[in-house]
Amino acid sequence: QVQLVESGGGLVQPGGSLRLSCAASGNIFRVNTMGWYRQTPGKQRELVAAITTGTSANYGDAAKGRFTVSRDNAKNTVHLQMNNLKPEDTAVYYCNAVIMDTSPRSYYKQYWGQGTQVTVSS
Repeated sequence: QVQLVESGGGLVQPGGSLRLSCAASGNIFRVNTMGWYRQTPGKQRELVAAITTGTSANYGDAAKGRFTVSRDNAKNTVHLQMNNLKPEDTAVYYCNAVIMDTSPRSYYKQYWGQGTQVTVSS
């Protein structure tokens, strides 16, 4: 069984910063891309940022210039540093990872965390 556990969400004032973290654990053989998505009520889940094992990063338009994604391959963790937060960044943020587990004939599957609420408000 593979799990993704997120931490670091909360309430922050506009212009503030938050750092989200996500740790993958369980029967992991190999981790490919890791990243973050977010979702607000009535809208589709959207990409915030993703990063490969080679640390090549891809950002959604809303995150460019304000957010930074990083990872620690040895610990199977991914982080999202969010600066200059805006009220429109309010959403549930989900960790995402593409992982191959240790079962025989395994293949890469996409896993999701349970989500962490980020609220930007004065």
